[in-house]
Amino acid sequence: MPNNGNLSGFFPLVAVTLGLMFSSSASAASPAFAIDYLMGESDVDGVRIGLRPHETTLKDLPLLGDVDVYWEVSLNYWSDSDSNHEDDENYAIALSPVFTKQFATVFGNPIRWEAGIGVSVLEDTMFAGKDMGTHFQFEDRIGVNMKFGEQQNHTVALRYMHYSNGGLDSENPGIDFISLSY
Repeated sequence: MPNNGNLSGFFPLVAVTLGLMFSSSASAASPAFAIDYLMGESDVDGVRIGLRPHETTLKDLPLLGDVDVYWEVSLNYWSDSDSNHEDDENYAIALSPVFTKQFATVFGNPIRWEAGIGVSVLEDTMFAGKDMGTHFQFEDRIGVNMKFGEQQNHTVALRYMHYSNGGLDSENPGIDFISLSY
């Protein structure tokens, strides 16, 4: 594989492998899907599709009590509409554990904090005029969500998401998004 900063041959292999792995999940509950609209810095925006094949509850944690945890695998498409940048779109696949904790109820709907740190693989290390350093990035998130519907089976969320390589490379500008999710 040439070292040109592009993993176009590797990216589909990773996506298919993770998709097969999670399609055979032994979770008793039905998998959940999410779609996010990502608003990034400058002229960057995107779409993120997430699959949550497994959710569980950690019981009686010190200082926190019960905390729900779900795993999410996501496919991301980012676009930079600033025509000055040669590399104006990118794809990423990510896997993150996400911890959620209810802190309020509004009109009978639970409001929850959420936070997580996962890993991601970028198709291209050059994006939006930045050298992201490596294909491998960390996906950090913090947000708030609300479950609603008769069976609390719908969720909307507002998140701050940050992708960076965590210092694995001397180039580490990172990229930030505000995400609106359903």
